[in-house]
Amino acid sequence: MRRKTAATAGALMVFLLAGCATSTPAAPQPSPLSAPSAAPSPTLPATRTATSAPAVTWQVGARPLPRRTDGFGEIQPTPPELVNRSLPTQDFLPPPASTTYDAKIAAVPDTVLKRSTWQAACPVSSGDLRYVTLSFWGFDHRAHTGELLVNKDAAEGVVKAFSELYAQQFPIEEMRITSPAELDAPPTGDGNDTSAFVCRPVRGQKNWSAHAYGLAVDVNPFCNPYTKGDLVLPELASSYVDRANVRPGMVTAGGPVVRAFAGAGWQWGGAWTSPVDRMHFTANGE
Repeated sequence: MRRKTAATAGALMVFLLAGCATSTPAAPQPSPLSAPSAAPSPTLPATRTATSAPAVTWQVGARPLPRRTDGFGEIQPTPPELVNRSLPTQDFLPPPASTTYDAKIAAVPDTVLKRSTWQAACPVSSGDLRYVTLSFWGFDHRAHTGELLVNKDAAEGVVKAFSELYAQQFPIEEMRITSPAELDAPPTGDGNDTSAFVCRPVRGQKNWSAHAYGLAVDVNPFCNPYTKGDLVLPELASSYVDRANVRPGMVTAGGPVVRAFAGAGWQWGGAWTSPVDRMHFTANGE
């Protein structure tokens, strides 16, 4: 992802698969998991209690943007409703039964594989991916269950990293598997899905992204945008390019997210110079 980004409409399509989703797909049916839970994990501190969900003031994916000549959406100022983003989480999976962090690692169920971007041409076999479900703490001050597809060699490290974030109540807006339908979605520039596996090349290139191997995770993309030149992705996230204005959900140098993934041996794209990929954590440096 350090290489020069080609500005093409095709790059837009593949970016939409990268976790900065611009539309909210239908909720998948929960997949039963028979694998044992991960190692004992921390219980949510009692310093913050669940509160009523805030009123929804923004519908994600509802406002398509005009396209730039390079095929991306037009970069626009961040709407006032999203300057201090704190949207409630829509539950795709049943929320945790308790405030204790829970995570499971399992073989990928066929139903999950079918709604993912995996296909035979991907550089990783379906047997080398794992379906991970885990607890996360939302901006709505509630516990939720997220889902990720990750490489089997990365699954335990990812589970541990997110356990540390849960213990610290680091907020995540949503965590779900990217669907093929998102490839054709118009750019709306307001997605904030935390995701891992997506079968796509590096932006503007032909070689596979670390996401295509299940070896990368994008955390709160809207709060941690990708920038290169005048390009900001997601396109409405310009307010979050100002890293001096630290808000919930932001990844900061030396902060809890960087420390958690560094503990698993992963690199942070926010430390790169061009592009600066603040949402991106990678196990292979790409």
